Amino acid sequence: MIGKYVVGLLIAPAMVVGSAIYYLQVYAFYEELPASAAADLRLTTLDGAVEPLPVTDFKGIDSTSSPIRYRVCATAETPVAEIAATYVPYAAAEPLRAPDWFDCFDAKSLELDIEAGNAVAYLGEENKLYGIDQVVAVYPDGRTYVWNQINSCGEVVFEGNAAPADCPEPPEGLMTDG
Repeated sequence: MIGKYVVGLLIAPAMVVGSAIYYLQVYAFYEELPASAAADLRLTTLDGAVEPLPVTDFKGIDSTSSPIRYRVCATAETPVAEIAATYVPYAAAEPLRAPDWFDCFDAKSLELDIEAGNAVAYLGEENKLYGIDQVVAVYPDGRTYVWNQINSCGEVVFEGNAAPADCPEPPEGLMTDG
């Protein structure tokens, strides 16, 4: 009989802690972005200029706890043919999962569609934050998905190594070695 109480005393705190961790990872640090945040979407032109990307139907989330938690679903106002002719494609696009409650962003489907050529990824803005590129994927019907992902310079520097020669110098205090 006492064994049941001991087990209960062990399991109950574990359940509370597990629930708290789940909540913190999936809900607590995200905030929905206001529609005015759509004005911050950008694409990089073939000549290197960064221009606004006008969109409608904007839904976005972000988090101050990590720069790679940014996700957006929208519809591009710019014709897809004009986007393809004007902006830099992004070859290393790897959409990152969004929380399940942000159901307009399906990273797995998006990744498969990019691989199959059903959507095209473009460079939104290189090093929006050091080591973090903003990537914009556009479907032929104008559906647009945006996320931030770590670029090759960020991968090296965030591991604590010196920036490769072809990378910009990281901000003071970002590197831990070399």
